[in-house]
Amino acid sequence: MAYEVLARKWRPQVFQDVIGQEHITQTLINAIKAGRLAHAYLFSGARGVGKTSVARILAKAINCGQGEPGIPCNRCHSCVEITGGSSVDVQEIDGASNRGIDEIRELRENIRYMPSSSKFRVYIIDEVHMLTLPAFNALLKTLEEPPPHVKFIFATTEPHRVPVTILSRCQRFDFKRIPLALIVKHLERITAHEGIEISKSGMALIAREAEGSMRDAESLLDQVVSFAGPKVEDKHITDILGIIDRALLFRTSASILEGSAKKCIEIVDQIYNYGYDIREFYRSLMDQFRDLLVSLIDQEGSLLDVIDTDRAELKLQAEAAGREKLHQCLSFLIQREESLRLTSHPKLVLETILFKLCHMDEVLGFNNLITKIEALEGRLESLSGSDERMAAGQVSDPGSVWETQKGPDFPEETGPLAISSEDWARFLNSLSSDNRSMASVLKEWVFLRSSGDTIEIRRGESPFSATYLDDPERLEKFRQSCSQFFQRHLNIKIVNGTPHHQEKSGGSEKKTEPQGAEQAVASKPIQEVLDVFQGEIKGEVPVRNKVTGKQGSSGMARREKP
Repeated sequence: MAYEVLARKWRPQVFQDVIGQEHITQTLINAIKAGRLAHAYLFSGARGVGKTSVARILAKAINCGQGEPGIPCNRCHSCVEITGGSSVDVQEIDGASNRGIDEIRELRENIRYMPSSSKFRVYIIDEVHMLTLPAFNALLKTLEEPPPHVKFIFATTEPHRVPVTILSRCQRFDFKRIPLALIVKHLERITAHEGIEISKSGMALIAREAEGSMRDAESLLDQVVSFAGPKVEDKHITDILGIIDRALLFRTSASILEGSAKKCIEIVDQIYNYGYDIREFYRSLMDQFRDLLVSLIDQEGSLLDVIDTDRAELKLQAEAAGREKLHQCLSFLIQREESLRLTSHPKLVLETILFKLCHMDEVLGFNNLITKIEALEGRLESLSGSDERMAAGQVSDPGSVWETQKGPDFPEETGPLAISSEDWARFLNSLSSDNRSMASVLKEWVFLRSSGDTIEIRRGESPFSATYLDDPERLEKFRQSCSQFFQRHLNIKIVNGTPHHQEKSGGSEKKTEPQGAEQAVASKPIQEVLDVFQGEIKGEVPVRNKVTGKQGSSGMARREKP
């Protein structure tokens, strides 16, 4: 007896045998039971997911005279002929080789005849999108109003190539790709019945390579058994099918996340020497980092089409790496895919990409970027506010020194220890985790000294930094952060860095008075403008108004120094 391949031997014969298409099979069973059969069906979907098999089962179910409604018996004369492909009333037509208008005209002539031994004449046209446009046009009228004894079933992998005039005359069913877990489960049933010894990880390799196609998975299993015999090892699968081993992908991702460029180069040499396709390995590596990132996003793991052991390993690597780094690596792989696809030296390009991935930590981190952007936005807002105050004549004096009052947060302590510059640096590092924007601004300030329960600090030089703690709420929040870190009551004394300032301490006031026309320099924004342009205030000069033509006082005149 001739050998029958697994894909044909294990082909579904009833709707219940179809795997992963319950939304279609149940609908067809209900339609048969209710007598609501359409005159034309269109089955679309990827290769090997059961389109033609379901079409045959449907033809048997509507013509079977012994089985229950929707369940063919597979024993009667009609079922046996349809299963064997010898039925006169059920014809399977290849749309790729019978695509012309002449074949469709012949079909139109034949449908007038009544079925010989069945209830319906069924025409199954596979790859119907291959028909020519004149052939489709010749089929339109017949498809819309066929004889009551005729049913059409079309199957295609490219439904977008079927004219909309045909689609509108059919009931369309879209077949899904079969999940990896269901393919593995079906392969376990086949291997147990056929006496084949193979590990679950080996079946997962075959199922992943099948890409959702049950027929491809059965054909690959047949090929592996022909090579290795009834006892199949994982190495046999990777060798005969040229599949990238999952262990190799996990080694590669681990080496990248560890930053080991040497291990990555060794893996590339191994891939090249084994004869693996470099571009196929790159696609698998992108899928690997996608799975790593998804394992952090989807805690339940429902979005990962992997086996349980791989899911646990993915989660372990992903948690060690972190979401930000995985996102950076995946984005970099996607950006460089085209360069690998178009190059004539894929091995060299792959080595370069992996080397760059190993040094992704040297790129500016996302948190640092956010901190710098926040500081820059604050400075811009401060400059804008300064311009508005100058225009309204309400320029504030930033030379004041403010001293906060002690709060009831902590009990009094005796003999407080002096705070050093190292203690201040540690405080800023701790503050970065709670308030990054405040910490980034205070890094520009200078710690001067500590005396008892008072910390003396000098303002930063930039406009935004210098006025940052003029806000009472910010100042109080800063004082509380200092008190919590150093575990005692602390007062903050702020000192201006410019010579023109006034100090307030304990109710006494000492003020440096500018002389003559230089009194206007006491406002820091004006002084900064003078410093930029190297100018000085000489006094008031009359300025003619361009609108009225009258003279008026400019208030101040600036003159550049020679």
